[in-house]
Amino acid sequence: MKRFAVIGLGNFGFHAAKALFEDGNEVVAIDRDKNKVQAIDPHATESLVMDATERDSLKSLGLESMDGVIVSTGTNISISILICLYLQEFGVKTILVKALDDDHAKILKRVGATQIIHPERDMAVRISGGLSRPNVLDFIPLSDEFDLVQVGPPREFIGKSLRDLNLRAKYSVHVIAIKELAPENFVLIPPANFVIKDSDILVMLGKSEDIKRIKALK
Repeated sequence: MKRFAVIGLGNFGFHAAKALFEDGNEVVAIDRDKNKVQAIDPHATESLVMDATERDSLKSLGLESMDGVIVSTGTNISISILICLYLQEFGVKTILVKALDDDHAKILKRVGATQIIHPERDMAVRISGGLSRPNVLDFIPLSDEFDLVQVGPPREFIGKSLRDLNLRAKYSVHVIAIKELAPENFVLIPPANFVIKDSDILVMLGKSEDIKRIKALK
């Protein structure tokens, strides 16, 4: 079981805490709004009414022993920056902070944030990626150039082995796993003699432009 803290229980913080808790983790949920703390109470290991900008109170929680701390404190930029600074000083190794914009993100990184969260932007990219790639079942942007996707096989792939398709040479795309649906099975690093079926889902890693080339085959 992992241990997490979520500071700030607005929409994002509430759902992050709830999801972590429902996934079997120990979760400490923190907000200075009593109503928000009461709302999360059934979905957290511990819920606390606290002003996280009070350094001594925050330090008393022993957050440095947590597997991660999420900071989502609304539109007051200075509050998230101050909390992030305190967490870094306490020795918290994984600090995830919701940023309002790019400048906010730059400051957060300078004061110790290990991961910046842009909920609206990240969801927009994910949704638009799915809309513009109708054959892609799931889309995870890794960088400006590379994507990790789950995709149904184009018609010309079906009945051929990975060796026959030679996707790495032809498209510079790597098939790192295959989800078999009939019967259900997950093949990590499939062998070259694996024959693609129409019910398979290919987990592919490659440049966005090369993924698009495969999309065009369908």
